Amino acid sequence: MVVPTVPTPGEQPRVAVVVVTWNGAHLLRQCLDSLRAQTLPHDVLVVDNASTDATEELLATRYPEARFIRLRSNTGFAGGAQAGLDAITTEYVAFLNNDAVADPDWLRFLVRALDADPSLAAVTSRMLLASDRRVNNAGGALTNWGVGYDRGYGAPDGPPYDQSVDVAAFSGGAAALRVDDAKRVGGFDATFFLYYEDTDLSWRLGTVGRRIRYVPEAIVYHQHSASADQTSEAFAFYNQRNQLLMLVRNAPASLVAGAFLRFLVVTAIGLVRRRSGHTDRLGHRLRVLRAVARQLPRRMRERRQIGRTAVVSRRQFCRTWLGN
Repeated sequence: MVVPTVPTPGEQPRVAVVVVTWNGAHLLRQCLDSLRAQTLPHDVLVVDNASTDATEELLATRYPEARFIRLRSNTGFAGGAQAGLDAITTEYVAFLNNDAVADPDWLRFLVRALDADPSLAAVTSRMLLASDRRVNNAGGALTNWGVGYDRGYGAPDGPPYDQSVDVAAFSGGAAALRVDDAKRVGGFDATFFLYYEDTDLSWRLGTVGRRIRYVPEAIVYHQHSASADQTSEAFAFYNQRNQLLMLVRNAPASLVAGAFLRFLVVTAIGLVRRRSGHTDRLGHRLRVLRAVARQLPRRMRERRQIGRTAVVSRRQFCRTWLGN
């Protein structure tokens, strides 16, 4: 049995690791065993999105050192991550997907990077695909159109992903943040439910002049899509809706207008050409547009508030990160 790395008597951990889960008891053992093996003392908080499986029993019997919060309903990763951020009192908070396994020094390298550079608001990990050890995520990136993607996805592990660089966004699947920075800009938007909540928070951190760094020494192995089906209609809906909402909140007006125009053009093309994918179906695209339209008044108010607190303009942020 692996003995948990715990603080010495009287020592308060400086970092808490939040694991968000939903019906993931079959995944949690490997994840939590890897946290037990960490070389840096830490707290563990499991946020459960109203699971109906044996998650609570597993934690009570096998991982009594982990703090457990059970939410009343499934709030998605975004809601669970924010609940975790609200509940912890440490200087740093780390997030690890329930379908990921961390190297023993993962947390130590993340915290070391934050300690070394006070201008960093977040550090993100070298996520490798558990299946073939190719790159899953080497930091978040943005296309010229403001679409978020996994930097390096599918590439062989090695150069240039063995070098530490600043990146546009952290991956919520394996990252560490300064709690004060995250809370100062409002934390995760729980209404995003799934996808883009990390990129949205990263964008807001960037506009207040804070940096995000990729730390290749901090390695995790990820069972990609083990906890979420990326071929599902739900994935398509939240992915497209949240990308548009993120841009409304954060991006220059020209980029927002371009995103909506492209969405409408593709929707119109779908009236002529029948396609089978979720993202191309007319009903799906109209559902996304209705969902965005309902939220526009509130999101525009948030946009104005974000603009008032920014020290880096929207255009400057885009010049730095779009297309990189």
